Amino acid sequence: MRVYRRNFTAVISMLLVFCWAASPVRIPAQTPAKSPEAKPAEKEKPKLTDSESEESQRRVFAISLITSLADEARSYHDLGLRSRVLARAADTLWEADRDTALVLFRRAWEAAEKADAEEVSLKTKDKPPAMVIALRRISGNDLRSEVLSLIARRDRALGEEFLSKLEQARKREASETKTDSGSPGSDGWFTSEAATKRLQLARKLLDEGQIDRALQFAEPLLNEVNANSINFLSAFRKQRPAAADQRYASMLARAEMDAASDANTVSGLSSYAFTPGVYVTFFADGGARWSQPDETLSVSTPPDLPVNIRSKFFTVASSILLRPLPPPDQDFTSSGRAGKYKVLKRLLPLFAQYAPDRAAGLRSQLTTLANEPSNKTIRDDHMLLDLGLRQETTSEQLDKLQDRLDRAGTSRERDAILAEVALALAGQNDTRAQDLADRIDDSARRAQVREYVDLVFIQLAVRKKDGMEVVRLARTGQLNHAQRAWAYTQAGRLLMDTKRQNALEFLEQAAAEARRMESQNSDRASLLIGVARQFATADVVRAWEIMGEVVKVANSEPDFNGEPAQLTFPLLTKSGMSITSIGGEEFGVAGVLRLLTKQDLYQSLSLAKSFTNEAAKAAAVLAVGRSALEN
Repeated sequence: MRVYRRNFTAVISMLLVFCWAASPVRIPAQTPAKSPEAKPAEKEKPKLTDSESEESQRRVFAISLITSLADEARSYHDLGLRSRVLARAADTLWEADRDTALVLFRRAWEAAEKADAEEVSLKTKDKPPAMVIALRRISGNDLRSEVLSLIARRDRALGEEFLSKLEQARKREASETKTDSGSPGSDGWFTSEAATKRLQLARKLLDEGQIDRALQFAEPLLNEVNANSINFLSAFRKQRPAAADQRYASMLARAEMDAASDANTVSGLSSYAFTPGVYVTFFADGGARWSQPDETLSVSTPPDLPVNIRSKFFTVASSILLRPLPPPDQDFTSSGRAGKYKVLKRLLPLFAQYAPDRAAGLRSQLTTLANEPSNKTIRDDHMLLDLGLRQETTSEQLDKLQDRLDRAGTSRERDAILAEVALALAGQNDTRAQDLADRIDDSARRAQVREYVDLVFIQLAVRKKDGMEVVRLARTGQLNHAQRAWAYTQAGRLLMDTKRQNALEFLEQAAAEARRMESQNSDRASLLIGVARQFATADVVRAWEIMGEVVKVANSEPDFNGEPAQLTFPLLTKSGMSITSIGGEEFGVAGVLRLLTKQDLYQSLSLAKSFTNEAAKAAAVLAVGRSALEN
């Protein structure tokens, strides 16, 4: 039940007093008196009901609150925060005041351009290394990407305008440095900054369900084979298979006609046809680069492509792969000869299964490459040769385990093997993963692997919505306080409808675990927010109490900004870096405050303004304003 009326009149009164005090007084010009004339009868305006009047007042209040915050944001010294707040304020105001929103979007873009140009670090305000800057831009985590993602949802024309500015800036930078470091690369990964942002933006829109708008932004770049374009098409196919297949067919035809297409082009094209989300390229020096699929693309079987599309892939792939090999000293392809060997090795099983008539020629070329002196040291057991195509069964992994352990020369090597197999079994929800982790000799390494394995088991139980299994693992697993707090929070969420009293107790245990974390840790406040968010729909009084605690904790932690937090837990293995994470939107102050505002607008605003950190306060105030507009 909403409780607006109790405090709303007071809020509006204060707002009107402020507005009257801040506005200049206008005195109407004197006009000569006129003799009274008969006026036509006016229709009496319908009176607003109490509920309509209250809603109107609430909207006026919300708009004033957000525009005041936007005015305040223009004075922020932190350009990143200024950009983010202005863009979110514009997004919030879009339906209520589009003209103001457009002005705020432009101001947000200006701030983002300045911040990205100065390479402002949002966390430390120090200038980060060049590699960090490059990775942030490539991954779409710079400020202009954030602003673009909000603009594109609201106004395609404005989004295109800013994308055009990005491309112009890139060309200007390239001409000044006499290099074009942002030009597309034939390995399928590096594209211009504007192209990368366009496809990342389209993918965000697609994930939000704005399919037509996503396609409008992506369309100009869907004739190029690269990781972003292929991954977009794979995700698009989940929504509109026929339309995605049509564009993929066009991509195949273009690749076949392009003299620059090479083995990595074929590897990229195979991602759409057989391993959505897994995009692999190999290089002449023996190195490789690959992407792992997100949950929306992860599949255990190849997509069900129409026969003609799949057949077209094998036709184009064989045409490119069977092009004559240039002399070694003139091979300037992105894959080189070593990379082409690995692409052939990776894809030949697919040819043998789906296009055996084309496999013979490829085997012949594979043999030629294998016999070259520079390629004789190439390992045929490279993990990327099977990535996404075939996963070893549990029995196969365990059969090989003892042999690998016997051949290991040191305790450290044995520990690495045990860790690698333990992680693989954990992903299959096989409890033998815990036994393997416990066999690791190094105590620190053993604890790290066991913690990772137990967290993976909890995540799998959460996906299965097995609340009691989550509780069991939270109690018995070797977890840190943050992981245990998250586990109990998820158990409370999953069990709230069926075992309410137990669920409330688990939420209290989650809060207790969060309190046990180190005092100078901004994750502590984020975890308490996650607990409060679950209480907000079950015990609102307790939610307010927890949020009061959040404010105290947050104000003692300078790094807390109120944003959705993602807690990551990396683990280095022989196969590379494995990362698992918890959190997301549930850890952001906006989510819980939007729920609490429905209960009490005035109290929510008071709580939002009690944050001392500018970023946290802005995020909280925006959440209150958005909720007031939505209700």
